Amino acid sequence: MRDDALGYQAFRSGTSVGAQYREACRARSDAEIISKLESTLQELDETSYWLELLIESELVSSRMLEPLLREADELTRMFVTSVKNIKRRRRKSSLIPQPSSL
Repeated sequence: MRDDALGYQAFRSGTSVGAQYREACRARSDAEIISKLESTLQELDETSYWLELLIESELVSSRMLEPLLREADELTRMFVTSVKNIKRRRRKSSLIPQPSSL
C-alpha cells in the first residue's frame, strides 16, 4: 500500500464519522438513531485502525496522532453510551402498559 493511501483512508473514514453522526441527528425514530450511531461507531473504529497503522508504519509520529486517537476513543465512549441509553429507554417504554383502543 502506498504511503499516502493510509492517510487518505484515515481522512475518508474520519470525515465519514461526522456525516454518519449528522444523519443520526436527523433520524426519525429510535431504531434509525441506533442504526446511524452504530454506523458512526464502525467508522470511528476504522479511523482508529488507520491512525494506528500510520503510527506503526512510522509514517507519522505517535506524538502527532495520539490526540486524534484519544478523541476517537472519547467519541466512541459517548456514542456507545448514547446507544445503550436509547435501547434502555425503548425497553422501558415497551414494558409500560398501553391503553387499549376502543
